[in-house]
Amino acid sequence: MPASAQPGQPHRMTTGPNRTKLRLSGTNLERAADHNQRVTLHAIRVNGSLTRVELAAITGLTPPAIANITKRLLADGLIEEAGQRRGGRGQPPTKLRIRRDACHAIGVNIDRDHITMVVVDFAGETLARVSEEVDYALPDHVRSLYRRSIRAMLETAGIQRASLVGIGVAVPDDLGHVDLPGRPAAYAEWDGIDMASLFDEPFELPVFVENDAAAAAMGEMQLGLGQKYASFFYILISSGLGGGLVVDGAYWRGADGRSGELGFMHAPSSDGGVVQIQALVSLSGLAGHLKEHGLTLADAIGMEAPSAKAATCVDDWVERAAAQLVVPLEAVNCLINPGIVLLGGRLPSVLVERLAERAHDVLKASAANVPIVAPVMRAALSVDAPAVGAAILPFSHFLLPKPGALWKAPGGDGTGRAIQPAH
Repeated sequence: MPASAQPGQPHRMTTGPNRTKLRLSGTNLERAADHNQRVTLHAIRVNGSLTRVELAAITGLTPPAIANITKRLLADGLIEEAGQRRGGRGQPPTKLRIRRDACHAIGVNIDRDHITMVVVDFAGETLARVSEEVDYALPDHVRSLYRRSIRAMLETAGIQRASLVGIGVAVPDDLGHVDLPGRPAAYAEWDGIDMASLFDEPFELPVFVENDAAAAAMGEMQLGLGQKYASFFYILISSGLGGGLVVDGAYWRGADGRSGELGFMHAPSSDGGVVQIQALVSLSGLAGHLKEHGLTLADAIGMEAPSAKAATCVDDWVERAAAQLVVPLEAVNCLINPGIVLLGGRLPSVLVERLAERAHDVLKASAANVPIVAPVMRAALSVDAPAVGAAILPFSHFLLPKPGALWKAPGGDGTGRAIQPAH
């Protein structure tokens, strides 16, 4: 575990604007060495197991450099030897893999209709999970759920407090501000909350706060189809609708940290006007659509065999949602040219897959003038993608490659976040 993650040395990370000037500063040997170690560890993590020769080929580092780096990683307990690769001449080379139990992290997703908490290992596997369906939970409710749940979660996962490197929190931007159906006036309390204060007990851990769609995209980048597609756009269907942009293996925030906000875009409505896309393409939009037919979300997606009426209603929503997504998907394809568009969220995977396939078909049929249309597919991560992605944030900060790691710039970590001391 990195020394900076030890108890008694907490700090907080919060999202912030990225209005930085063009950076022309150089680097130093310490930063370069740290970056090379992060890249090497990530290569092992992504590929499952590698020999030192393979690591040198993948990273472009020299064999002596790889030998020194892997020696440090072994000493730190971040990787382990995993047998030998046979089949060639001479002594078979030793394979290296990450230690899944080298460290752990907590991920929390706070949304307008649920709270989900997970504990994950260094490989990103969820070891314990607590979720509560609750409409417009206030900060005190989140604080209480965390404090009464986390010790039992660690016990269930079979891990010790000492192996925790941090807490990641995924939350929609403007949580208490965006006006969605049923939002109580008291929900505005979220606008001024110190998010890290909700998780200051029972453990003293660094807290990393991230937009939920960004966290889901980062999780997909580290654990899912981001290993196959270096550039992709992620669409997250939650209580609202969000998006995240990954370019050449790095999350792209934009000047103010608000890239990917396709939920606020407008599309033609059924009455001939225009409407915000997230008014329909979201869990709250689906709930509203079902309510018009006397149904609830539980009637449609909470049952293994929904009624014919519920199934028909969901089919209609899929068709309408796919049509609504044409406008933002055209923009994404024309302006960004991603390798793939990934769809995820808190819907049954079969429904996400249906919507992805239908959105792709409708887009192909209507966007004849778009030069390149990226395929639309269901994201690899589960419905807990924001929570799992949030849990990856401490790993990314302390151990894995990150943008700007080589810049000699004061403050921040090169990811558009500001580091603040804990109170």
